[in-house]
Amino acid sequence: MTTDSRRPLAVFDLDNTLAGTAHRQRFLEARPRDWDAFFAAAPHDPPIPQGVALALESAGECEIVYLTGRPERCRRDTLEWLAAHGLPEGPLHMRRNGDRRPARHTKLEVLRRLARTREVRMLVDDDDLVCEDAERAGFRVVRARWTAPSGELRAAQEGEGRT
Repeated sequence: MTTDSRRPLAVFDLDNTLAGTAHRQRFLEARPRDWDAFFAAAPHDPPIPQGVALALESAGECEIVYLTGRPERCRRDTLEWLAAHGLPEGPLHMRRNGDRRPARHTKLEVLRRLARTREVRMLVDDDDLVCEDAERAGFRVVRARWTAPSGELRAAQEGEGRT
C-alpha cells in the first residue's frame, strides 16, 4: 500500500473488456494470421456496455488507466476510440512494437510499476491467465466475462504476444 494521497487506480483492459472484437476475429482464424487487418479493424469495435458502465462508475472514485496488449502503433486509433465512446480520460499503457511476451507478463509488469507509487484498486480484464497472475501478485481483479471467449485471441495473447 502506498501513502500517495491521489485517487486510487482502476486499470481496464480494452479488447473484450471495453471493446468488442468479435467482428475482427476472422483475421486471427486465417493462416497466417493477418495482424495488420486485425488491428486496422479495431476503430470499428463496438463498445461493450457492461465494461463501459463499470469504467464510468469507477471514475467516480478512481483514476482510470487503460492497459492493453495492443501494440504502440495503434495508439492514435485507440485514443480516438476511447474518446468517441465517452470513456474517461486516463493514461494508456500499450505493448511496445515488437514486444512478443505473453500479455500476462507484460501487463503484470505494468501493474507492479503502477503499484509502486499508487494504490491499484482493481484490474478489469477478460484474459484468465492475466487475471490469475494478477491475483497471485495480490491485485484485486474483476473478470470481464461479458463476451464469449475467443480461443484464437487467447492463443495470440499467450503464444504470440500480439495483443
